[in-house]
Amino acid sequence: MNLSSVGDNVTLVVNYRDKLTTVVSNNVIVVALCIIINYINGTLVHTFNKHQIFKVNPRYILFIHLVINDMMQLILSSLLHVISYVLYIINVSFCCFLLVIAIFTTLNTPLNLATMAVECYIAICFPLRHSQICTVKRTYGLIGLIWGLSAACILPDVFILLATEPLEFFHSRVLCMRDLVFRSAYSLEKRDVSHIIFLVVVWIILLYTYCRILFAAKAANSDFRKARNTILLHGFQLLLCMLTYVRPMLEVGLRYLIPKQRMVIHFPCYIITQILPRFVSPVVYGLRDQTFRRYLKRYLLCKMSTSTRPQNVIMSSTGSAVKG
Repeated sequence: MNLSSVGDNVTLVVNYRDKLTTVVSNNVIVVALCIIINYINGTLVHTFNKHQIFKVNPRYILFIHLVINDMMQLILSSLLHVISYVLYIINVSFCCFLLVIAIFTTLNTPLNLATMAVECYIAICFPLRHSQICTVKRTYGLIGLIWGLSAACILPDVFILLATEPLEFFHSRVLCMRDLVFRSAYSLEKRDVSHIIFLVVVWIILLYTYCRILFAAKAANSDFRKARNTILLHGFQLLLCMLTYVRPMLEVGLRYLIPKQRMVIHFPCYIITQILPRFVSPVVYGLRDQTFRRYLKRYLLCKMSTSTRPQNVIMSSTGSAVKG
């Protein structure tokens, strides 16, 4: 295969490099957001590991998997973003390794959120069977299934890449972007089709579960407004994550409309689809949860109290689900 096309594509992208001030400001923003969000997420993980109450609750197990997954995704996506500005091109093999893990973690997030919605639905609508259906063992099995579904989306692209590209391609250097590495027409078409399927399935699951939760909260004469606001907040957070599935098509459409502003388009799309959802997740599922917040505030500002022992407060499944 002629590698000159890769060089042309790289040159085309590099020609759209922003001015130095824009490059510096963009990277400072990305790195600062990465550090702040991962500090909060790291505190969430520390809180989870310190208290047994969270390790036996499927909801918190799914939540902390989401947090760890988002930390990995944020570190890798930020690294790739900085590399694209500073180094411009890197070895294809190393780029492929980074891309595969970043794509894995990006696809995991909406699937994890859909699983959490199903768990919440069971807790609200089937409270007596919740402990039988949602066990710790099944929760870890679902986490494995999430990674398996994400693997089914990206690993075929890796096999296609190995089968179609010459050995010289893996020793060459390229701008580390998915479309420039997994550039087979079949890979591009498969990506769009799989994203559409995931988008439809996840939204069907969420609409069904959240509607049933709202009806159940209204029938039980509980705080319907609080439940509605919580679900709307969850829906907004998920909408941001689901933009991952339509981002390639969105960027292609915007580049068609304003072809000379490629990098201007890329940065806000990156912030909205990759950074912002990882900022909302700890707020929606961590800081707003009364039990988690009770323990979290001991560590978030590094003000641990050694003399005060945390009380073991166990939320009922119904109360914690409605409160978010």
